[in-house]
Amino acid sequence: MRAGWLVKFLLTSSLAWSTLGGFQEEPFDEHLTLESLRDGKVFSKFSFTTLLKGVSPRDPRSLGNEDIAYKDQHYTVFPLALGQILREYAVTELHLSLNAGKWNYDRWGQPEESGVGTGAELWTWMGEGGQSSIDERWNGLRNALAGLFCASLGSLNEQRTTSPALSFVPEGQLPDWGIPHQIRHASLPSENVCTENLTPFLKLLPCKSLSGIAMLLNPHRLFDADWHGMSVHVLWREDEGVQIRLMFQAVFDPLRASPAVKKQDWSFRSIFDRTIERACPVARSSLVTVTLPSSGAYAVNPEPSSIIAGLAQFDITNSSTPLDISLRWADNFEYPVDFDAPLTSLSVQRTLRGSSQAHGQLSVVLKNHRAEPLSVVYLETMPWLIQFFLHTLKIHINGVPTDDAMSAMKYIPAVPHAQPATFQCLLSIPAGATMHLNVDVAKSFLRYTEHPPDAQRGWDLPPAIFTLIEPSQNGSLEASNRRIYTPALLLDLATPDFSMPYNVIIFTCSLIAFLFGSVFNLLTRKFVVVSANSDKKND
Repeated sequence: MRAGWLVKFLLTSSLAWSTLGGFQEEPFDEHLTLESLRDGKVFSKFSFTTLLKGVSPRDPRSLGNEDIAYKDQHYTVFPLALGQILREYAVTELHLSLNAGKWNYDRWGQPEESGVGTGAELWTWMGEGGQSSIDERWNGLRNALAGLFCASLGSLNEQRTTSPALSFVPEGQLPDWGIPHQIRHASLPSENVCTENLTPFLKLLPCKSLSGIAMLLNPHRLFDADWHGMSVHVLWREDEGVQIRLMFQAVFDPLRASPAVKKQDWSFRSIFDRTIERACPVARSSLVTVTLPSSGAYAVNPEPSSIIAGLAQFDITNSSTPLDISLRWADNFEYPVDFDAPLTSLSVQRTLRGSSQAHGQLSVVLKNHRAEPLSVVYLETMPWLIQFFLHTLKIHINGVPTDDAMSAMKYIPAVPHAQPATFQCLLSIPAGATMHLNVDVAKSFLRYTEHPPDAQRGWDLPPAIFTLIEPSQNGSLEASNRRIYTPALLLDLATPDFSMPYNVIIFTCSLIAFLFGSVFNLLTRKFVVVSANSDKKND
């Protein structure tokens, strides 16, 4: 009896010791940021970061052999489902985002996480070499992620895939294997974010939604926000290891709850309909940061752990009591005088002009709000449904035509049913100037079998992407990770009248029924000759 208890004690002790060691080798940090925007809305950002120390991405040249590094690796906190996919397809860096709504750059500013484009976006850096090509691994990767996150990422096929290396620079480091790395990028603007995407997202967290700040991820409130999006980022740094960062961002409108009073007050209970009941036991750090207002009388409850540079921080790492943070103002909300003043250095407006279903014009307007010239990388990825006429490209700055505002232009024409069109160039906008860029386009004429089920709605075109060029540490100008996404466009193509087949079917069926009924009546009816004289005699 005592021997049995001793064995159980030793097993429990060894398991606890190995788990503690796994936590030290795979530190997990969670952070929630809340900020009141100037239009009365509240921005929230959930960040869950796990670091796999001392591990490097898989060399693609070893794909045909046994993965020795993975054989010796035992995940404790790092999500196993995602780690297997990364090792299977030798992914060096991965970025996946699923967003719904339109991010308002002028009112909300530049987000810390740049991938806020509408719909689904996936881009990766992968090394060349090995038995499988990059395109084959890209195909398997998007299908695996589609199954993991219950999203339509399998639709990101070769008709939507491009390689814009200048617009998407690596956020981490690329291993020096002596082989080049390539990027693959694809987007699907019609993809919507739903609970079926949030559920597998929560399963990747070590504490799921049972404890920690993940308890606030209430799908009923998250998907009711004005804008919401989730993202997954995997990158590698030589001195640290492989890092995975799971993020969920949302913009709430507390003014909707009190339209008559117009109170900007908010709390965990009013926004998420939940509170943080307990801390995540495996988290190395759990922080909640609230950006305090710069003006007006307000009250924060409860008292924060510290206030640094206008940021109230709440450390809930070792908290055992429920937490419900609230921020309340003494006065009603009033829109500021500079409500419409843009918060970003660049404002972009993109439209598709023309009422014709065969031709149109793509118009882009860029406004530089800086007191110095601004350089951006302009990326336009269009499906083969749209064809550019580059000879009609015209650029005006403050209404004056110019030819020296664009450089380093790269254009890859679209191949019908095979690859999209890629237009990439470097634009230089003078200080405080407005640039107008116009180019004529042609719309394809599709066969009736190529239209989607909701053909009358139109086709969703992916957003244009503008990457800011900023000085690097060595003083040279390089593309940064700060990107601006335009809203998706809706393309109206020549659409056949899909009601005509229904009308033809109804008319044909009616005619066949009439003919068949008449012939059937003649064949089955029994005709009897009746004499008229015999009837008179009977009378």
